[in-house]
Amino acid sequence: MSNDFWLTSGWHLTLRDDHGHMVPSADFMRAYFMREEVAPEEGSCDAEIALHKKLVDDPFAAVVPTDLFEIADKDVVHNYQAVLRFRNFLADYPTLESAYMAMARNAQPNIPPLFFEQIAQIILRNILDGETDPLQLRAAEILFRNQVVTLDDGRIMVADHATVQLQSGMQKALEPTSANDEVQIDILATETADEYWERSDLFNTSIDIAYTQPALDGLARVLEKWIAHFLPLAVRVSPMVKIEDEAWSWHIGLDAEATKILNDLYRGDEVDEPRLRRILCLFKLETDNGFVAEMAGKPVYLGLAMDEAGVVRMKPQNLLVNLPVSDPS
Repeated sequence: MSNDFWLTSGWHLTLRDDHGHMVPSADFMRAYFMREEVAPEEGSCDAEIALHKKLVDDPFAAVVPTDLFEIADKDVVHNYQAVLRFRNFLADYPTLESAYMAMARNAQPNIPPLFFEQIAQIILRNILDGETDPLQLRAAEILFRNQVVTLDDGRIMVADHATVQLQSGMQKALEPTSANDEVQIDILATETADEYWERSDLFNTSIDIAYTQPALDGLARVLEKWIAHFLPLAVRVSPMVKIEDEAWSWHIGLDAEATKILNDLYRGDEVDEPRLRRILCLFKLETDNGFVAEMAGKPVYLGLAMDEAGVVRMKPQNLLVNLPVSDPS
């Protein structure tokens, strides 16, 4: 039996259809109404308590405007509205995967990015079920959690952005007079990889995604599986150092910064050295069939970059909507 991971993701509360895709169950949706943002607390008004009980009893119950307007705490109302928009959106699709694809194609009705990232994590938990390589699982976190980058002696270390911020804030609270803002995050490497299993929900490890490093290869394998789960396409993703292709035909930025830089390079525009150094990883994506005719036999280049603040904000949906697939269904 393989080790479990991401226990708090909600993956265990979903059902599976015949294709192995996930169907949001009542238990899955109920977990959202148990979150502290909407759960009643001491002093909650009767209307808030009544609505919460209604939705815990039946997470897909109809909610009328008066259910919300009678709640005294308007912050709670705002939180409920966000969760209910998300719930209603999911209810329009048979699976989380089909809802995610709709969100990727900008069909989402004002859904906060947090929900988008949570669905990506749950889908990845499904895709990676049974995976035994902790470095691959840690690399997969890049697809749904922002990472802060540290460049050091040829290494490209990425650590969870929210965890670094939290630890930095705690450190300042404990030592307010200290000028040292450095945060220590344990490095996950081949020899320490097994530590990941008991820490997977803490998001408190860092990895090196420099060229030839095992974690970069792990990220490439995750990208292959991510695409295969959604699209009728079997691809090979290979890390590379630079693009040297006079017939460069197609590229995809895995984040907004990489998209802009690759677009400029493709057009032949000048890209200065500091901006070029923001590109952290390059990949070559190939497939034997499934691309449009003009891309048959040609590679698609992928890039992952950090922004000016040194943060990676990956958009894995870019891979699903921007590949030159002949049949996107």
